[in-house]
Amino acid sequence: MIAYGLSETGPVRRINEDCFVSAEDLRLFIVADGMGGHAAGEVAARIAVESIEKFIRRSHGTDDFSWPYGVDATLSYDANRLKTAVCLANRRINRLAENHDDYLGMGTTVVCALVADDHLIVAHVGDSRLYLSADHDLVQLTQDDSWAATVFGANGGGNGSRATRHVLTNVLGVRPDTQVHLLERPISGAETLLLCSDGLHGSVSHEKLKEIVASEQELPALAQSLISTALELGSRDNITALVARCSAR
Repeated sequence: MIAYGLSETGPVRRINEDCFVSAEDLRLFIVADGMGGHAAGEVAARIAVESIEKFIRRSHGTDDFSWPYGVDATLSYDANRLKTAVCLANRRINRLAENHDDYLGMGTTVVCALVADDHLIVAHVGDSRLYLSADHDLVQLTQDDSWAATVFGANGGGNGSRATRHVLTNVLGVRPDTQVHLLERPISGAETLLLCSDGLHGSVSHEKLKEIVASEQELPALAQSLISTALELGSRDNITALVARCSAR
């Protein structure tokens, strides 16, 4: 797999509280969108991606590690690894917030993709999203943890006020435990993954995202096109786009 990510502070924010990791050797890709005062969101997002990558790397190709949150028999071995990594990140952020007044209440969204053999494993918390593009179609694989999505279904469908659409019902780090959403599905052929923060999907329509991701652009140009389009359409948030492509077999 090859990947390329870009993150843009945007026209309004002073600090970029988005963070991403692209670990091609692990076939692990992560986007986090932090929140909290005193730059605490930036800290939460950075801790999330670093902690998740560290555990996946430490547990890669070995069984010499512990399962502090147990094992879910309904999930594959690698899905259990990813779930454990996200739970450990949640605990680390939460403990840091408890011990530092400046970080009180900080949290972050996170969306992760781990490709293992012929399977894609997705874990997410919050409203950062993962899309899969294949055969000129774009499928959203995650469902937002937001007030609008809870009340109106799917991802809110544009319902509710702007304020309520952005109220999150689940984030990483705010509580000692969090609900991690997991999905496993087979992948095959030439597919493209898009992981992004709401600075992108909150400004660019699904149809426009589909058009851009389905283009034949090289990944650096594709990521730049996504960021530029969000800015042109008035995004005022931090914007992160991480694209990863499965090479044709």
